[in-house]
Amino acid sequence: MRRIHILYLSLLCLVSSTLSATNHPKVVGGDISMLTEYYNAGKTYMDADGNTLATATAFLAYLKAQGLNSMRVRLFVDPSKASSTHKGEGVRQDLEYVKVLGKQIKDAGFNFLLDYHYSDTWTDPGQHSTPSAWNTTDPTTLGNYLYDYTVSTLSALKDAGAEPDDIQIGNEVTVGELWPTGKCYANGESVTTGNVIGTMANFALYLKRSAEACRQVCPNAKIVLHTELSNNGWGAKTLYNTLKKYDVDYDIIGLSYYPYHHGKLSVLEDVLNSLTRDFPTKKIQIVETGFYYRWGPGSTDYEISQAGQKAFTDDLITLLNRYSNVNGLYWWWLEANEWGTNTNVTTNWYYAGLWSNDNGKPCSALFSLKNFITDPVRVETPYADERDCANAYTIGGAKATKATKGIVIKNGKKHVIK
Repeated sequence: MRRIHILYLSLLCLVSSTLSATNHPKVVGGDISMLTEYYNAGKTYMDADGNTLATATAFLAYLKAQGLNSMRVRLFVDPSKASSTHKGEGVRQDLEYVKVLGKQIKDAGFNFLLDYHYSDTWTDPGQHSTPSAWNTTDPTTLGNYLYDYTVSTLSALKDAGAEPDDIQIGNEVTVGELWPTGKCYANGESVTTGNVIGTMANFALYLKRSAEACRQVCPNAKIVLHTELSNNGWGAKTLYNTLKKYDVDYDIIGLSYYPYHHGKLSVLEDVLNSLTRDFPTKKIQIVETGFYYRWGPGSTDYEISQAGQKAFTDDLITLLNRYSNVNGLYWWWLEANEWGTNTNVTTNWYYAGLWSNDNGKPCSALFSLKNFITDPVRVETPYADERDCANAYTIGGAKATKATKGIVIKNGKKHVIK
C-alpha cells in the first residue's frame, strides 16, 4: 500500500478554469428534477426562519445563498410512455420541462448538470429500455437515433438559455444501455435477451455517439460517465478499463453512493482509492447521494433522523475532501417536499431529501453541503519512503512536508515537491 501524507491547505482558488473538470473547480448541489412539479402542486417551501420561498426563483436564490453552485436535472425521451407506477415515482421530465427548469437554474447563476436517461422511463442497473420511438434492434440505426436526439435536445436547450455545463451520457450505465442491444457486463461479457445479443461493442458505440453529439453542440461541457458501483472497486475499475479499450470519450467518473445500499464510508473510500490510482487523469464526482431523516432504510453508522442525516453528510464531505481529484457532490432529490397541500406530487413520499415533508423547512444537512467547497482541501502526496516525511518546509506560506514526489496546489498554482 502506498504511504500518503495528508496536507491541509486552504484553497479558495484551487486551479484556473482551464484545469477544472467543470466551470467551477468544485461543484456542490443537488438533483432538483421535481422542483417544478412541487411548485405547480402548491407545495410550500420555507427557509430556516419560516419565511416562504414563494417561487422556484426564490428557492434557487436561497440555495445559492447557502453556498451551493450546481444543480442536476434528468431528461427522458418520452416520459408520457412510462408506466403509471414510474410516473408516480417522478418520471415527468421531457424536453419542454427541462428547458424551463434548466433556464431557471442558469439564470440563478448555477452550473447545470444534465442527466440523460436515454429511455422513456427510469434507467439504472436493473432497467435500460430503449425508447419506444426507436423501434429497432440494429445498432447502427440506434446509434444514429441517439446522436440525432442528443444534438437536437442540446440545441434546443441552448436556444432556450439552458445550455448544460456538464452532461451525463446515461444514468447508472453499469450494465450497458439501450437494452437489449446494448446490454452487457462491465468486463465486456455479452448478455442475450430472447434472440438479441447485447454486446459491449454496441454499448461503446452508443456512448461514443452521444459523446460525439455533446462535443459538437456543447464543446465546453464536460462529459460524465456514471455507475452505481461505489461499493465495488473491482467492478468500477473493470467497467472504465473495458470502455477505455473502445476509446469512449468522457471527462468525469460519476458515482452513486447511498450508505443504506452501498455500505460504510470505508467501502466508498476503497473505491475512490482504486479509481484514483487507475485513472489519475479523470475527475470523480458523487453525482447521487442521500440519507433518510425519517421512514427509510438506515445504516449501521447513522440513525434515521435529521441529526443522523447531517452526521452522514459531514462525514461524507470529510472523506471526499481528502481527494484532490474528487470535485463534485450532488444530493439526489434535494427538493422533495410534500408540505402545504393535500394533493400528493408522488405516490410515495421521499424522506431523504433536504426539505422536510413535516414542516416545509430545510433539513440541517443542507447547511453542511457548502463545506465540500469551503473546507480546507486535503491533498494526498505519495511518498517513496517514510524517511521522506522527516523534514518540513514551507511553500507559499503553507506548511508542507518534504517528499520525493508529489504535487501541492496553493493559491491556484501547482508546486512540485522534489
